[in-house]
Amino acid sequence: MTSSAEQPIGFLDLPRQQKVIADNLRVRLDRVMEHCRFVMGPEVQELEERLAAYVGAAACVGVSSGTDAIQVVLMAEGIGAGDAVFLPAFTYTATAEVPLVLGATPVFVDVDPHTFQIDPASLRQRIAHVRAQGRLRPRAIIGVDLFGQPAPWPELRAIATAEDMFLMADCAQSFGASLSGRRLGREATATTLSFFPSKPLGAYGDAGAILTDDPERAELYRSLRSHGEGKTRYEVLRTGMNARLDTIQAAVLLAKMDVLDLDLARRRDIARVYDAGVAERVIPPARVPDSESVWAIYSVLTRGPEDRAALQRQMQARNVASAIYYPRPLHKQPAYQPHHDGVSLPVSEDLSNRILALPLHPQLARWDVARVVAAVCGHD
Repeated sequence: MTSSAEQPIGFLDLPRQQKVIADNLRVRLDRVMEHCRFVMGPEVQELEERLAAYVGAAACVGVSSGTDAIQVVLMAEGIGAGDAVFLPAFTYTATAEVPLVLGATPVFVDVDPHTFQIDPASLRQRIAHVRAQGRLRPRAIIGVDLFGQPAPWPELRAIATAEDMFLMADCAQSFGASLSGRRLGREATATTLSFFPSKPLGAYGDAGAILTDDPERAELYRSLRSHGEGKTRYEVLRTGMNARLDTIQAAVLLAKMDVLDLDLARRRDIARVYDAGVAERVIPPARVPDSESVWAIYSVLTRGPEDRAALQRQMQARNVASAIYYPRPLHKQPAYQPHHDGVSLPVSEDLSNRILALPLHPQLARWDVARVVAAVCGHD
């Protein structure tokens, strides 16, 4: 028999998570099977109301994914050809691909070397550079709450106001986080959410949502997510998308909402243990002042790519998983290089060579957390 100390520690454990909500989830799914409203069923509105109430937003619009949430928001603003959309180079590709799909140009911005969030100084420089070139119109800024910590929202709002630009918050990894005592979700004109299964609040498939305090924008988002429909199904007011949130995914998310606060508390407890425990071997993530992260991903910094590879081998030998978010910054990706102006973004490039994520999810037991720390530090 394999001892508990030898059991693999995976990066995620969705089967164990499912057992926690199994009874509640079964009741909710049975209800969906009874009414059979699989598209825009009552669970969708119930979830929208709960998400909005959780962060204090006026409205929430459920959509089919976090990527579609970004696209709906940018479509509503008329973002398109000739427009520059500024976003961090060190994030997931979904944030950058949507501007290109709409005909706009993503302009990549460097990040803070300690918190990994978009750097306001780099953003100002990049906007000034684009204005000086005169080829593109600076139209929008997308701030990303990377790994579950808040972006520098006061600075981003000030820049957006001074430059007369639209500000959007990509909170794909940060639902439940807070800044200055207030839950994130109202830091920008529109906030997009992702409920990919690996997120702290994750569906059992793709799902997303948009938060806003603007009722007119909320109505526009609802139209755009459903083929541009008006008050009736066959009144088409604008070009839209098929981006509705499935009823079954809404039911899953409602069950998970019931344990969200407990899950987030456990994530924060584990992060505190990691902060103290792994510092002898790697650099733990710096905490954004006056904030509470949800620790969607707990990423540390190694000394370089060789050191990172050695650490991964060391952890693998102890049956402990790890992952790299992200091994290449967006401006170095083949899909985006033709659209990048060649400006160096050294922090993003350095982070991609050194960063390593440790397992962190609510299903980790105390002894699992201790094993992760020991695996990182090379202790027996």
